[in-house]
Amino acid sequence: MKIETIDQLRDVVGHPHPATEQKKSTELSKDAIHFISTSPLLLLATSSVGGGMDVSPKGDEPGFVKVDEQNNLLIPDRRGNRLVDGHLNILQNPEIGLIFIVPNTRETLRVNGTAELLVDEHLQESMANQNHPAILITRVQVRECFFHCGKALIRSHLWQPDTWPAQNRVSFGRQFVERSGADPALADVIDADIELDYRDNL
Repeated sequence: MKIETIDQLRDVVGHPHPATEQKKSTELSKDAIHFISTSPLLLLATSSVGGGMDVSPKGDEPGFVKVDEQNNLLIPDRRGNRLVDGHLNILQNPEIGLIFIVPNTRETLRVNGTAELLVDEHLQESMANQNHPAILITRVQVRECFFHCGKALIRSHLWQPDTWPAQNRVSFGRQFVERSGADPALADVIDADIELDYRDNL
């Protein structure tokens, strides 16, 4: 059966406990701010006006995302692939969703709100990393904030090293060769260049 209505969905999954609904807040709590201050990684979701979705990982030193005096989030942007899919979405549609992750912690933090892109020299300098100022700042006005329970990370055994597979490195070079029909020898050249970029341009 294809689920097509809210009633059908609720018949399958049921209704949330009232306490679950009450965990949602319209502003960042002290616990949320502390969690953000220890998080080195977040997932940032945006959508274009036409519904095109993008989810991008953003990572840096723990606490790289700051909270300003108005309880807004300030997310520094670093050098990357310049596709700027998420930024293009924000210019069309400011709605944004974030998941903050802290290593060895089962719970995650969800923040929903609206975003804008800022160029502010003082702010960019204050959020520098390895002497490189932030390229720009994404400021998020928080509309909703709550912690997700730890079940997903518990089930996934994410923080249990004995369950991890052997290290697997993605070959962007091989993918490029397969899609473009280029000389297979180019794959190793591309992968070597990417490793240098990882080393020198974080």
